[in-house]
Amino acid sequence: MKMLPAVTATLFALSALLAVPGHADETCNSPYMANLIKGQEDYIHVWTLGIKGMGDGSDKLVTIDVNPASAKYGKVIASLSVGGRGDAHHVGFTEDRKYLWAGRLQDSKIFVFDVGSDPAHPRLVKTMNDVVAKTGFVGPHTFYALPGRMLVGFLSNAKDKGGATGMAVYNNKGELVATYPNPVDKIGEVQGDGYGYDLAINPARNAMLTSSFTGFGNYRTELGALIKDPAAMQKFGNTMVMWDFKAMKPQQIFSTPGAPLEVRWSQAEGDNWAITATALGSKLWLVKPDANGKWQARDVGPIGDPAKVPLPVDMSITADGKGLWVNTFMDGKTRLFDLSNPEAPKQVYEKVTGKHVNMVSQSWDGKRLYITTSLLEHWDLDNDDHFLKLYHWDGRELSQQWKLDFYKAKLGRPHHMKFSAKPAANVLAQH
Repeated sequence: MKMLPAVTATLFALSALLAVPGHADETCNSPYMANLIKGQEDYIHVWTLGIKGMGDGSDKLVTIDVNPASAKYGKVIASLSVGGRGDAHHVGFTEDRKYLWAGRLQDSKIFVFDVGSDPAHPRLVKTMNDVVAKTGFVGPHTFYALPGRMLVGFLSNAKDKGGATGMAVYNNKGELVATYPNPVDKIGEVQGDGYGYDLAINPARNAMLTSSFTGFGNYRTELGALIKDPAAMQKFGNTMVMWDFKAMKPQQIFSTPGAPLEVRWSQAEGDNWAITATALGSKLWLVKPDANGKWQARDVGPIGDPAKVPLPVDMSITADGKGLWVNTFMDGKTRLFDLSNPEAPKQVYEKVTGKHVNMVSQSWDGKRLYITTSLLEHWDLDNDDHFLKLYHWDGRELSQQWKLDFYKAKLGRPHHMKFSAKPAANVLAQH
């Protein structure tokens, strides 16, 4: 652990702000999800990459009991293999929280799990094999719940496997409703590059913000080889797009060099801004209206030493919008930024939480952080330390509660995770 002395006082002040009572759900879920967990989460579902020769070698949904009152606390209680390996990546709930959609970046299959009937033992209820044929897009990445619908953001396309891509809307039965290409024309002063990664919606402003990454040819190349290829390194997204959500039309394109990844809107009442981090630029970018109400995007500070390319990956904003946890893959650090003034974020804490770390999921009350390790099948560096860890945050220090070694358990490499609860254990409340 390393406490930064210049901002110790800020950290103590921030700790009081982070102790927000109420829901224990994740802060990055779609605002259209009707039910958030009230109280302690009971389970975590982890979408896991299969490794050849390890266990059954298949991608799988792994369920862990995370309720400290349970006799199986911190233990795997279910492992559901889907067959084969396809670069398992992200997952997302339907708006009723009954089903979990999971995507693979290599073969572009989407798997739908019933996690509502018995969260401790999910069931695979649908496999979508025709995603590429029907949409023209490759690499389903982000699954974002809408009323009766699922909005899916993609990373690539079927024509040239490059970064130009788009989004697709499905109904909750898994039937395609519509597709929307990302802009490649100039809007205002900025040329669209068509790239895609994450998406997030601010319903109050009818605003959807999308970010950008890279295409199939790059994310399926070994990281070491990719870094040594100057031409390939030019094929990363450098823009974000603000959409009229109801019309599903791009309104503005922002220049945000260096592959902006996760999009996080502040959920605090009265706030009207979003933040992202550029993977290659190692910068935080704020998207906020100016004095005239026009959206603007600007670099508001570094993450670590950008010259060393720490590679910021996943991040989690606190429920009150005052703090931001950021994981950096290359140095294995988890950092906390004070966002009390989002125009000038301040790093107030950091801790090495693994050799390499990727995903971070935070409980709504800010007291628990779960961390996993895998980034992409061909970008994971030589590393036998793949895990799910639980940390408690007391406002001053991250304290590890337990570690689940996925290699020792012969499960594979853990990537994205979602919380769930026993149907009768928690009263689900409207948020």
